[in-house]
Amino acid sequence: MTTATREEQLFRLPDLGEGLTDAEIVEWKVAVGDTVTIDQIVVEVETAKAAVEVPVPYAGTVLRLHAEAGTALGVGEPLITVGAAAPVGAAAPAKVAAPVAEPAAAERYREEEQAGSGNVLIGYGTGHAPAPRRRRRRAATTAATAPAPVAEGQAPRVISPLVRRLARDHGIDLAALAPTGPAGVVLRRDVEEAVARKAPAPAEPAPAAVPDGPVRIPLRGVRKAVADKLSRSRTEIPDATTWVDVDATGLLQAKKALEAAEPGRRVGLLALFARICVAGLRRFPELNAAVDAERREILRFDEVHLGFAAQTDRGLVVPVVRDAHRLTTVRLAAELARLTELARTGNLPPDRLTGGTFTLNNYGVFGVDGSTPIINHPEAALLGVGRIVDKPWVVDGELTVRKVTQLSFSFDHRVCDGGTAGGFLRFVADCVERPAILLADL
Repeated sequence: MTTATREEQLFRLPDLGEGLTDAEIVEWKVAVGDTVTIDQIVVEVETAKAAVEVPVPYAGTVLRLHAEAGTALGVGEPLITVGAAAPVGAAAPAKVAAPVAEPAAAERYREEEQAGSGNVLIGYGTGHAPAPRRRRRRAATTAATAPAPVAEGQAPRVISPLVRRLARDHGIDLAALAPTGPAGVVLRRDVEEAVARKAPAPAEPAPAAVPDGPVRIPLRGVRKAVADKLSRSRTEIPDATTWVDVDATGLLQAKKALEAAEPGRRVGLLALFARICVAGLRRFPELNAAVDAERREILRFDEVHLGFAAQTDRGLVVPVVRDAHRLTTVRLAAELARLTELARTGNLPPDRLTGGTFTLNNYGVFGVDGSTPIINHPEAALLGVGRIVDKPWVVDGELTVRKVTQLSFSFDHRVCDGGTAGGFLRFVADCVERPAILLADL
């Protein structure tokens, strides 16, 4: 008879990307007692950048989940413990007789209670593996899974912290409840039914009262990351903003010509502005930079990693087009469209949210003309584009109606002076008005 040793493998919260030191557990995909395989998704966590599905590098049986949903963990802290799977032919472990619930069942009911709390966040995936379907535990109708009776005088068992908090908030005595979970486990529905029985009959609606205080909304996830980055930008960067109105009629004509050259191919205005920005940074490399404040050095980059602002249901994010200077206008358009779709569907990898060297913000899509955009720390500059509208414009001494937009340019005054910033903005404006200028750099 072969005796197998039960080995335990502790998996700690891994490094999830540049500058990310912690993450909050959103949802466990497994429970204690489940069997997992190598690279199986076991938990969804939310970082300051995005929500990420984390795979486990071990195979075996889940022995321990080291934190509950809603808990914040630092990189390197214990996440999950996996034990070696039982050897083939080994005797099955004896089950504990009722009314004591097995640990796996208890954990599963903990998961069920948390899933019913309404606090599950649908976030970003890593993009490297499809998200597994969320577990759905249905109560069976067979006698084998029916709630076990609670012996007289036996205290009900409560597994979920949510149930305890719900009972405490509504003044419900858990000991007085008739549990419907296995082995006398009090479920959320037990408490909710008690709350409903306790609630008084609805009275006539009272006049609206003045609220005692404001609604408090915690800064967390993407919103927290945006707040931290913009606050740091305002605190550390001595920024300045300059702007100019430009005639974008020629740029719109160039867009139509590009799309007409190959029917079905779409080249958006954002891609054209991206191409112009890349050309401008080649002429004014001082702006493709960052400042190392501790070492008092300016870091000037050869590669252009172009960030662009994208509005999503989870807030404003800035995907990054890697090596934008190596892409044609058509390939830039395709990459911008791809990253935008990933951001809006919540599948943008965390490494596509960091490492930018310059940012483009098309706030004109919100119907506004201008802005004083805040630089995306630690970058040194940002170009903002307003809406394109019909305005009176003088062309060759004649007043006419043209397609006009306003460009706003914010820059870190530590990396350059106003002459360089003005030169970059003027180059961009000239390219918008006369796109053929770009041919000189090809």
